[in-house]
Amino acid sequence: MRIAVTGGAGYIGSHVALALLQEGHEVIIIDNLSNSSALSLQRISLLAGRSAVFYQTDIRDSEALRRILRQHQVEALLHFAGLKSVGASVSDPLSYYDNNVQGSLRLLQVLQELDLRQLIFSSSATVYGPQQAAPFAEDAALAPSNPYGHSKLMVEQMLRDLCAADARWRVAILRYFNPAGAHPSGLIGEVPRGIPNNLMPYALGVLSGRYPQLRIFGQDYPTPDGTGVRDYIHVMDLSSGHVAALRQLQHRAGCHVFNLGTGRPYSVLDVVDAFQKVSGRALPYVLLPRRPGDVAASYADPRLAEQALAWRAERSLEMMCADAWNFTEHNPDGY
Repeated sequence: MRIAVTGGAGYIGSHVALALLQEGHEVIIIDNLSNSSALSLQRISLLAGRSAVFYQTDIRDSEALRRILRQHQVEALLHFAGLKSVGASVSDPLSYYDNNVQGSLRLLQVLQELDLRQLIFSSSATVYGPQQAAPFAEDAALAPSNPYGHSKLMVEQMLRDLCAADARWRVAILRYFNPAGAHPSGLIGEVPRGIPNNLMPYALGVLSGRYPQLRIFGQDYPTPDGTGVRDYIHVMDLSSGHVAALRQLQHRAGCHVFNLGTGRPYSVLDVVDAFQKVSGRALPYVLLPRRPGDVAASYADPRLAEQALAWRAERSLEMMCADAWNFTEHNPDGY
């Protein structure tokens, strides 16, 4: 198939683009490079043995989108482009509504105009309400607690409304939990801009000497070791989940929502132990009070994806940490 990937130079988008190339698809990457690097595209080509077509374009540029999609006669689109920091969304919410919501709206308008109605959307477990008890199934209450989560939920609602209005749409909404790891080659991985907000990138910064110690918020949660537990999924498993969802869309119209997670909760100290094991280095940390808004446990019920997509996350926490550390060692300054 001829498949467009918005945000395809970024962390998750680059791994999915590689998986699609390896499946034999023609891949057209659309990325404004605001939070990614064109070097990742060179490395995708090296790993796949063939190249994706690349356009440095913003998804809010409707005319450029229209021209690209029409020129390549694109048959399906995977939508990753958007801002993704929870903390930044709280301090600058309008930029998140502009990029994530307005950008998606313009994209959907172009898709509808071109009669291109096959779409996979990169959503997030942040759409679930913090008052819910884990594990989260797809029918759990939706009540995001930050603008980033709200922006994802708004796009989800647009997609549900589109499918209700026109039965020709084929849409998969994939709610990620905590993507981690890197390609085992060490050639592509996550390169955060600025100080990372998430546990794993920050832990890697401590291991590589960029930061003095890891800050762990909360040691008195009702969990096995008192620290918060989360569902981490290897980015390679996440990529195969997108390929499985694309296959599923060939046979079924409508709007379908799937969690992509392992269903296994890992604590912050589990992550610390795994990183120390695979790196052979100490990972110093300090225990601090809980942060407002954090929950004790957040992890997926992945059974629907297993049943409907014939997909399951296979890689362990130790593999995630080993591959992430391998990428960091080979790319100490990022791309």
